[in-house]
This record gives sequence, C-alpha cells and structure tokens, in this order.
Amino acid sequence: MWDVPRVSEQHLAARRQQILDAARRCFVRDGFHHTSMQDVIREAGLSVGAVYRYFPSKNDLITAIAQAVVGTADATFAELSAADPPLPLTGVLERALTFVDTQLGPDGVLPLALQVWSEAQRDPVLAEFVAATYTRLRAHFVAAARRARDAGELPPDADPEAVGAALFGLVPGYFTQRILTGSPDRATYLTGARALLR
Repeated sequence: MWDVPRVSEQHLAARRQQILDAARRCFVRDGFHHTSMQDVIREAGLSVGAVYRYFPSKNDLITAIAQAVVGTADATFAELSAADPPLPLTGVLERALTFVDTQLGPDGVLPLALQVWSEAQRDPVLAEFVAATYTRLRAHFVAAARRARDAGELPPDADPEAVGAALFGLVPGYFTQRILTGSPDRATYLTGARALLR
C-alpha cells in the first residue's frame, strides 16, 4: 500500500486564508453584489473545487471575513473591560478606536461593514450573525460601564446597560463617518467624546 501524504493543518489554514484575502480584495474593490464566486476564484488563482471546498457560497466568505476581525475585536474589547485597575470610560473608547483604525485601511475589513449591514437586511442567516456579534461586542462596554459605576466614575444610579450601549454606539459611529466622509480623525473624535462624557 502506498502512503498518501497528508496535507498539513498549516497548509489548509494557509489555503483558506488565501481565499479569504482574495475575497476581501474583490469585495472592497467591486462591492459585495458585483463580486461573483468566479471573481474570487480568479483572484485567488485556485481551482473551482479548491475554493468551494472551503466556502460553498459568497455569504460563507463574507461571514468568515467578519468572524476573523470580530474574534480580534472581541478579545481586544474584553481586555478593555477587564483592565486592572479599570480604565476610565474615555480610555476604553480611545483604545477601542485605536483598534478600529487598524481595520480601516486597505487591508482592514471595516470598509466591508456597511455592505454586510446592507446584506443582513435581506439575509436572515447573516442578520442573525450580525445581531449576535454586535450584542456580544456591546456586552464588553456594558461591563466597562458597570466597573466605572462601581469605581465611582459614574453615579451610583447609572444604568450600565444604557451607558454601555451608548458608549459602544460611538465605535461604529466613528468608523462609519471615516468610511463615508474620510473624517474626523481619531484625535478630533476623541476630543468631542471627552467633552460629552465629562
């Protein structure tokens, strides 16, 4: 019997990432709706079977791209909400926006966020993923608000759910403005946020 060489997990992961990188470039360049699976296959330089083995549909691709950055954001925001000693709320926001800036450039995935939101309005599976994702990320800001209240930064009767939701809302507010208008920069935005959060 011939031994069939096994493909390493590292090789499989690299091939999967190659496809995701190609899809991201296509989506950023041509938009979600104008990109076909054939476009992604050409961009990746792989066979049809190789791409479909990992991603049976375009929605699988966009979900996987979103999951990759969400995992990083989840870990980053979790660290912010659990910092010891607790960060002031403006510090939480500043570090969150610093992370956002790493995902706004040509290699980032946030330019795809608006397309994902739009597609989620008509795709129930994607809508469920988006809702679960944003609920999970918002929970970190609620935790930070609860710690801020317990540390005396917020009044004792402050509602952490309400404060956390409002604070988290400043994050997509920032990157949506940056994507749509190119401004404001992080320093300007933080100056305004600090004035509001006094």
